[in-house]
Amino acid sequence: MPARREPERTCVGCRAKEGRRDLLRIVRSSDGLVRVDPSGSAHGRGAYVHRERDCARAALASGALGRALRTGLGPEEAARLGRDIEGELQG
Repeated sequence: MPARREPERTCVGCRAKEGRRDLLRIVRSSDGLVRVDPSGSAHGRGAYVHRERDCARAALASGALGRALRTGLGPEEAARLGRDIEGELQG
């Protein structure tokens, strides 16, 4: 049986394509909450960033993450999300 191909996703920070497992998923749930999805399987609209600080910072600073999730990220929410992403990168 042939090996299954891993789905590719695009990092919203640098626009490079990678395998889904190499990227960190950020999700906006149906109630509008934006959070890190370490399992990669939470329900909601997802966006992906490389597990690198530069990509995560670029995605937040440029507004690309909010656009990909189709939501506005206020300064407080963006700061909280940045801390959550940073914690995931360190862990």
